Order: sequence, then C-alpha cells, then structure tokens
Amino acid sequence: MPILGILASSKIKATPTVEYLVVAGGGGSGGWTGGSGFTGISSGAGAGGFRTATDFPVTTGVALTVTVGAGGSIGANAASTSGGQGNNSVFSSITSTGGGGSSSSGNSGAVSTPGTGGSGAGALTGSSSSATGGAGTSGQGNAGGNCSSNSQSAGGGGASAAGGNAATSVGGNGGAGTASSITGTSVTYAGGGGAGMNTGTAGTGGSGGGGNGSLNGTGGTAGTVNTGGGAGGHSNNTNSNTGGSGIVVIRYVNTYPDAAATTGSPTFTNTGGYKIYKFTGSGSITF
Repeated sequence: MPILGILASSKIKATPTVEYLVVAGGGGSGGWTGGSGFTGISSGAGAGGFRTATDFPVTTGVALTVTVGAGGSIGANAASTSGGQGNNSVFSSITSTGGGGSSSSGNSGAVSTPGTGGSGAGALTGSSSSATGGAGTSGQGNAGGNCSSNSQSAGGGGASAAGGNAATSVGGNGGAGTASSITGTSVTYAGGGGAGMNTGTAGTGGSGGGGNGSLNGTGGTAGTVNTGGGAGGHSNNTNSNTGGSGIVVIRYVNTYPDAAATTGSPTFTNTGGYKIYKFTGSGSITF
C-alpha cells in the first residue's frame, strides 16, 4: 500500500461495539378516597425494567436516541385508583418497560388492579380472599407479591426477585434489584417498593432504590431517582409516593475515540479502561 494510503487508513475511526445499561422508571403508589371512618392503603409498586448487555453494534455518524424514563406518578385521589406506571427508558433499539403502579383500596373494600410492567406491583386485598401481584416483563423484572386472605398488602417486584407476599398484619417487602458495575462502581438498580399498612408492619423497599411502605400515614418513601426503584405504598390515606426515575449508561473500551457528539448533557468518565457515558436525562449519542 502507498505511504499516503497507510496514513489515511490509520485515521479511520473504527466503530466500537458498546455495553449498555437501560433502567426504566419505577411505578408510583396509588391514590385514595376515604369514606366515613375509612382508611385506605396501597401495595408496593414495581421496579422499572432492567436490561444490560455487551457487544451492541453501533454505526459511525448515526445519532442514537437515549430516553430516560420518569418515575410513575401518584394515583389520583379517587376510589381504588392505581399508581401511575413508570415511563420507559430507551437506548437505540433497546427499550426497558416502566414499573407497574401499585394497587390501592377504596370504599367498601374495593381495590384497583396491581399494575404490570418491567416489574409488577404487589397485590392488595380488601374484602376479597386472595389476590395475585402484577406481572413483570420477561428478561427485565419480576412479578409483584401475592395476598392469601383479606386486608393484606404485598410488595412490588424487583429486577432480581419477586415482591414479598403479604401475611396477616405484615406487609410484603419489595423485591431485590440487580447490581451493575458499568459505571466503574457497583450500584444496585430496580428494587421493588414495600407495601403500605395501617397497622402491624409495613414492607421495606427492595435493594436498588425501592421505597419503603408507609405505616399508619408515616414513613413511606419514593423510589430513589435514577435507580428505577418502585414507590413504597401509602397508608391511612396519606403519604403516596412517586417512582424513581431511570438511567441509561453506555460504555466501551477506551482504545476507541470519544463519542463524536452527545446531547442531553451525559456525564463522561474515562476510567478502568472504559469510556463511560451516563445519562440521567434524555438525549442522544453519536459515534
């Protein structure tokens, strides 16, 4: 090959394959309406879908969409209103599904259906004898916990485990999330929310940002931002919570050039032999 040809070929930017983590927003906890002397509760919400893989091919010069899903909203203050489903997160052709919104009780013992999603929300029973948690999405998360008798509240599913089943006077815990070291530090994502309870013991949130359930109107927490954690359930008609927002992380070996362009202001680090782009808001990346 002529010398000029060798020089030209040495400047060609090879397109890398990349590793990704795509976590969707967690589900929100339900709303309520209380009649005379009525106090409502809600189950734990499901975690956002968790997807990760290596060797995803990208093409030089093509802008790839990044969408970071917001956490699910608090359910409306109306009888038997579920919490909002978390919003999907996207990297190019990869979509993680938002977590299921929690089931909420209303007047006369009625309850709403636990939401499905990346992970499903926990079941809730009013006057009924049993209930099944919302389904998760295969490869992204797990189902919410179940109830085996009336007046029970179960935990939301997480990326690694189903939500905890309810027991008499004991709310189900949120399912555990999954750890990833894609940022260079091990972080656990996509934990399910704990169940709310008026008396007894409320459920705790699953590792990975799941919110704690509320006990008698106090102590409940939202899903943690940028983890996809499901919200903890409310109790005594107070303390509803939103789901945690998601996150998208992309990395590849640092023998390749920096990305040609990004939008959405991702955090960039070059550490441990990798170039790492962490998106906590939506944008794009071009290699």
